[in-house]
Amino acid sequence: MDTTDRDVISKAVSQYIGDNFLDGSDISEISRDTPLLEWGVLSSMNTSLLINYIQTDLGVAVPPTHLTARNFTDVDAITDMVHGLAKELR
Repeated sequence: MDTTDRDVISKAVSQYIGDNFLDGSDISEISRDTPLLEWGVLSSMNTSLLINYIQTDLGVAVPPTHLTARNFTDVDAITDMVHGLAKELR
């Protein structure tokens, strides 16, 4: 997967969240600026699963210093974090 392309990252993260965290939820779909933490889409367990997805499927390690609410507020924030970390790896 091309982790240097913001659109690719955004679509992958949105798809993962939609497929794994919205089933049985009052929320049927998310946009790039849906407040994931505020709406309870990303619980601590879901955030851990998302981090694992980012690391295994997207190939981008998320260091502990990046595990902040600011980096997980919405898909745009997650995309910014993954994109920035991927650029550091190159």
